[in-house]
Amino acid sequence: MANCSSGCCETDHEKEHTHQHNHDDHDHNHSNSKIALIISLVIFFSGLILDFWIKADWFTENVWLRFGWYFISYILVAFSVFREAFELAGKLDFFNEFSLMGIATIGAFAIGEFPEGVAVMLFYTVGEMFQESAVNRARNNIKSLLDVRPKEATVFREGIWQTISPEDVKVGEKIQVKVGEKIPLDGILLSEKASLNTSALTGESKPSSIQKSEEVLAGMLNLDQVIEIETTRLFENSSIVRILQMVQDASSRKAKTELFIRRFAKIYTPIVFVLALLVTLVPYVFVENYIFRDWLYRGLVFLVISCPCALVISIPLGYFGGIGAASRNGILFKGSNFLDIIANVTTVVMDKTGTLTKGVFKVQDIVPENISKDDFLSILSSVESHSTHPIAKAVSEFHPSDQIPESVEEISGKGIKAVINQQRILAGNTKLLKTFNINYPEFLEEIVETTVVLAIDNEYKGYITISDEVKDDSESAINNLKNNGIKTVMLSGDKDSLTQNIAKKLGIDSAFGGLLPEGKVEKLENLKSNPKEVVAFVGDGINDAPVLALSDVGMAMGGLGSDAAIETADVVIQTDQPSKIATAIKIGKETKKIVYQNIFLAFGVKVVVLILGAGGLANMWEAVFADVGVALLAILNAVRIQNMKFG
Repeated sequence: MANCSSGCCETDHEKEHTHQHNHDDHDHNHSNSKIALIISLVIFFSGLILDFWIKADWFTENVWLRFGWYFISYILVAFSVFREAFELAGKLDFFNEFSLMGIATIGAFAIGEFPEGVAVMLFYTVGEMFQESAVNRARNNIKSLLDVRPKEATVFREGIWQTISPEDVKVGEKIQVKVGEKIPLDGILLSEKASLNTSALTGESKPSSIQKSEEVLAGMLNLDQVIEIETTRLFENSSIVRILQMVQDASSRKAKTELFIRRFAKIYTPIVFVLALLVTLVPYVFVENYIFRDWLYRGLVFLVISCPCALVISIPLGYFGGIGAASRNGILFKGSNFLDIIANVTTVVMDKTGTLTKGVFKVQDIVPENISKDDFLSILSSVESHSTHPIAKAVSEFHPSDQIPESVEEISGKGIKAVINQQRILAGNTKLLKTFNINYPEFLEEIVETTVVLAIDNEYKGYITISDEVKDDSESAINNLKNNGIKTVMLSGDKDSLTQNIAKKLGIDSAFGGLLPEGKVEKLENLKSNPKEVVAFVGDGINDAPVLALSDVGMAMGGLGSDAAIETADVVIQTDQPSKIATAIKIGKETKKIVYQNIFLAFGVKVVVLILGAGGLANMWEAVFADVGVALLAILNAVRIQNMKFG
């Protein structure tokens, strides 16, 4: 057994304890900072009253007393800024907002502008607190939505119910969930039925009725009776844990705008230092009555104005708020970059089954030919039971069969080839029979409903029809997209007549049926050949993985319990509602609008005040507004998205 060095074998309990300890330290430091800020504000404003309102001689004429008074106010809020500046300097990062603030305020004190020096640092600290509060609010919104991981599970072991940590429950064990408790792990319902609140996962507060043998997911809330579940996944693989991890990782995938601003700030800050130096020293050559103190003051004003705080703070906060707003609406973005891309979508391409239709198939007509109905259904069911396709599942559940095929081969987009009792069986669509040159009645091509045909030893043996139901909000979803000027396209592996029928009913611009997976890829490539097109593809994330990966934005519909959906898609719509496609696009557009508003606000105000400052027409107070004031306005603008209604 390998030796474990200190810390490497830290238990979950120890990690939780460490996390809690760090959290407590943060709260303690935050509380201390608030107290320091309040004391600093009191000292600062009392100094202003003595200086400019009462005009007390004992204060205004005593330079050292006045300096000491303002210096105490200054050091209370400046200490943390200088600490950050020195830490970054140790990493050879000398040009940053902390060093910029430090130099500007020390310079203000050096030329006797004590109130201005304190004001810059004081209001910068206020801005930082606003920013921290806004970020915490956005983070807590996401955590409250997704961090619904139950802390314990009641499992049946050794003939009794035992309460243990969900991490210790194995796959296949039986767990019990009481009324008002959250389901701790993914599993299959063993009880006859259950009423569950799925709002923590989907954003939908309407209770869901689950029947025996149906899937239930960790994080769902049990509403009306004690239920029993057989677990199908370990805790670390449960849907809610994976989705929570996905949202936490979203911050690592930055939007282009966000990445640009970060790179820009790294170049911009040293340039600002040089320009401030030039503003201070160059006039010595050209100005007759050059007074160093006056031009130094202008250079310091220039430094304060040009601090990139508003951009560096508000833009990531805007994207973070967008991700939080989407989560509240049951939409999970894997990164802020996808918020940017989805805002520019011009065409939405959708799969039919499971996206616009419910994907719940029912057998309608059974038409055998030269074979008994029982034999027909028994053979067809035994073959289809080996496929995961929703249509195959509908057939095998309609008439369960005891027959076991000797071999089974799935032919993508067409059906299944099998051998039963040394007979070659073909079950699927008419394309499958064409592939093997088997004759079948021409009227099959005219049937609108989905058909499944059967052939035994190269001889056609009949068909069944299967119907699917359009989702309740599919029509309104298409209307919303079209009203926003977005083109809609439907691709389906189902027969073209059925595809066109549903497209006409929903008002979809164009539709293509009878497509194999490679056919869907080809259609999408044709759309993307136009560089002006930004294409989103919406599918179930399992059969459509190649198309999801190829699109500009891949959206998985109802992919909460699907590994493939979570891995392949850029955006996961948890509620299974097509109307959320338009909601996701709207959130992307609003986020982008807020980000650009902040960029123009910050640059616009700064450029104007920079020119005024360099010309001596703006003092340190205007500089404080241009920096901290604009940062506060940008932060308030960024958090607006968290309060917007998108439903």
